[in-house]
Amino acid sequence: MTITSKDNEQIKHIKKLKEKKYREEYNEFIIEGIKMIEEAINENVKIKSIIICDDCKSQGAIPNELMYEIAKLNCIYVAEKVFNTITDVINPQGIMAIVEKPNVEEIDFNESNFLVLDNIQDPGNLGTILRTADSLDIKQIIVSKGTTDAYNLKVVRSTMGAIFRVKIIEVQNLSKTIKEMKKHKIKVYATDLQTNESIYDVDYERSAIVIGNEANGVSKEVLEEASQRIKIPMLGKTESLNAAVATSIILYEIFRSTGKIK
Repeated sequence: MTITSKDNEQIKHIKKLKEKKYREEYNEFIIEGIKMIEEAINENVKIKSIIICDDCKSQGAIPNELMYEIAKLNCIYVAEKVFNTITDVINPQGIMAIVEKPNVEEIDFNESNFLVLDNIQDPGNLGTILRTADSLDIKQIIVSKGTTDAYNLKVVRSTMGAIFRVKIIEVQNLSKTIKEMKKHKIKVYATDLQTNESIYDVDYERSAIVIGNEANGVSKEVLEEASQRIKIPMLGKTESLNAAVATSIILYEIFRSTGKIK
C-alpha cells in the first residue's frame, strides 16, 4: 500500500525527527539518499524502516542491488507529493530511512589522539570534521553540550557515511572532561589566535586537540584548563580559517608528525 496523505501518522513521525528533542525522545534519526542507505547497510546500522517514493521506484532511480537489500527491511512506500513534504533535498533520490541512534558511550582514554569540539555551530562544519576524522580512522569525537546536534539532517548528509563509524560523545561539562583527560596523561592543546605557539612545534603523542566555536573560538573555561595553546601560522592577512579546514590541517599534521601517515 502506498501512503498518499501527508497527515498519515508515520509521515508525522518522520517530520518530528527533524527536531532534536524528538530524535532524543525516540532515539532515532533520519538518513536520506542512496549512498547513505548503502553505507548504513554496510555498517550494520539498525534500520527501523525505509521510506521509498513509489514514483521514483517505478522510474528505476534506486539500483536493483539496493532494492534487493532493502526488501529484507520494513519498507514504507509513499506518493511523490508526500515524499516531497518530508525531504529537505532539492533533488531527492526518492529514498530515506529511520535509523536507531547509537548508544552513548564513555570516552576511551586508551586512544593516542583525541579530537574535542567546543560549541561548533555550523552543521556543514561538523559534518566535514566527522568526514576528516573518519579519513584518519579516528573512532571517537568529544563534543560539548553546546555543539550542534550531530544527528541533524544537514550534518548527517554532509558526513557521507562517517556518522556511522565515528562515535559522538557529548559531555555536559567540557572543562571537567579536559581535567579528566589530563589525569590520564593526555596533553590537551587548545586552538587560540592569541598565542605564538605553532601547531608545527609541539609533541602530539598522547594528545587532544580542542577546536572552538566559529565566531568566538575555544571558551575561556576550556582555554584555562588546556595544557598549551596553539595556532596555525598565517602568512597572509587572513587571521583565521574555517573551523573544518583548520581541523583538517591540524589532524593531518598530528598524524604526519607521529608517523601514522607518510
